Amino acid sequence: MKELTVKELYTLEETIAKDIFEGATYPWEVLPKIGEFILRLGEELSKDEYDKVGEDVWIAKSANVFESAYIHGPAIIGKNAEVRQCAFIRGNAIVGEGAVVGNSTELKNVILFNKVQVPHYNYVGDSILGYKAHMGAGSITSNVKSDKKLVVVKTPEGNIETGIKKFGAMLGDEVEVGCGTVLNPGSVVGSHTNIYPLSSVRGYVPAGSIYKRQGEVVDKIME
Repeated sequence: MKELTVKELYTLEETIAKDIFEGATYPWEVLPKIGEFILRLGEELSKDEYDKVGEDVWIAKSANVFESAYIHGPAIIGKNAEVRQCAFIRGNAIVGEGAVVGNSTELKNVILFNKVQVPHYNYVGDSILGYKAHMGAGSITSNVKSDKKLVVVKTPEGNIETGIKKFGAMLGDEVEVGCGTVLNPGSVVGSHTNIYPLSSVRGYVPAGSIYKRQGEVVDKIME
């Protein structure tokens, strides 16, 4: 289903991690590769623009990282990014240029494209968030099924087997997720889509739509 492909969901020019997607059809295929990719990329970063802090953590000199934030490697914090107080970055994380990781937000095995905002009490695990995607306060990605089985992506054309046990959400460019929303394992949200607050999302939500509740998704009027 082409709507779920890397090409349809993301503007690859808006991430330092562009090369990790080479050869991938669907974005979740790169989730197991994030850690090793960071280790290779980190060593290639300009020492004039990035400092290596601790073990396998690279932070742009222009980034603003609060003292109370915790960052475990491997991780890259991009230019002009902001990592606010008590943020918890558990490793295998790429935070894009101009992105915001807010107070008490937790990241694990993620790629945040440039200008992503996860600013208030968010959990983002085993997920990829596209350019300018925004998660409202308290919204989270649930990345493991309750039965611990491998995650499948549910689409109108049938299920897609991922072969992955931990898979949160793939959010396309400029997706807006309302406060208090749960993105269930295997959620894929097309670009420029809005999710209503307090939603429980699973499966594929088309690009350019408004998700009101399960079974009620309407076209978005694009200006």
